[in-house]
Amino acid sequence: MAEQKSKRPRGSGTRKRRKLTGASTGLAATELQVAAPPGGVADLHQAIEYDGGKVLAIYREPYGGRWLVLAALPIELVEPTPYQRNLSDTHVRKLEAVIGKIGRFLDPIIAVRTPKSDHAAKYWTPNGNHRLSAMRTLGAKSIVAIVVPEATAAYQILALNTEKAHNLREKALEVIRMYKELAQLDEATEEAYALEFEEPAFITLGLCYEERPRFSGGAYHPVLKRVEEFLKKPMRAAIELRRERARTVLALDDEIVKQVEALKAKGVTSPYLKSFVVARVNPIRFRPKDAPPLSFDEALDRMAKAAAKFNPDKVKLDDLAKSGGAPDDME
Repeated sequence: MAEQKSKRPRGSGTRKRRKLTGASTGLAATELQVAAPPGGVADLHQAIEYDGGKVLAIYREPYGGRWLVLAALPIELVEPTPYQRNLSDTHVRKLEAVIGKIGRFLDPIIAVRTPKSDHAAKYWTPNGNHRLSAMRTLGAKSIVAIVVPEATAAYQILALNTEKAHNLREKALEVIRMYKELAQLDEATEEAYALEFEEPAFITLGLCYEERPRFSGGAYHPVLKRVEEFLKKPMRAAIELRRERARTVLALDDEIVKQVEALKAKGVTSPYLKSFVVARVNPIRFRPKDAPPLSFDEALDRMAKAAAKFNPDKVKLDDLAKSGGAPDDME
């Protein structure tokens, strides 16, 4: 008798694909260049050519219908936005090898023109730093870019940057660098830049990473993600509260490190030690679903007290084996 195949339990296996909206949106292919561009786009056209570039096409992107300029730019005028992550040498070398091998540059960068009073205009790229670096190393004279007329696109770095997946450290540092830049512009609150910042927890974590580059943010992110909210006050004032919160997290981290060292002294070794201790003192972990949410101050205060009372002698190796999760240094 043929063996019966066991049924795969519902909920396991491949992820269910999202359904289509059922309605078409945006522009048809024949509509992308039908209308005349507005004056601002025409001015950008002239500015690019004045800067020594060449406009290749002017069109509307197919989803939102916003105008874009496809242009070849002098490579010396293009630079990364000043608040994004550092280059990955491995990724740049890979791009250099691929572009050099196929002899083609086929993936335009995104750029925003930024006029400067003291020198020639620059073109900031929030999405393309690795490709830009690779092309420079290969000796390219120009680079093809999709130039976005709206200057605010330069700040939408996390939403636009699809070149290489960010880890937590990179995301948090990008957010806090952008935060400091935007705080100087106006009286906007954090919520006004929710798209750019993505999560309020990234702001606090960014300050932690600036103070402590080898900070294990991954251990604390699940908690902060649950208790952080975008602050309502203007960012230039809110950043002081953010700094205070970062100091609170780092003080907790100091206590957690002591407990981790105590576990190591007992002969307990694992790449999950810090995440394990943080999970043990996490007040949200077993909190009833109908309980009122904890604020940042409430959650961190409870964690600090629990960390101080943590007893390494009560930890069994089986407890650690069951904890799972990502290693502490995986960001």
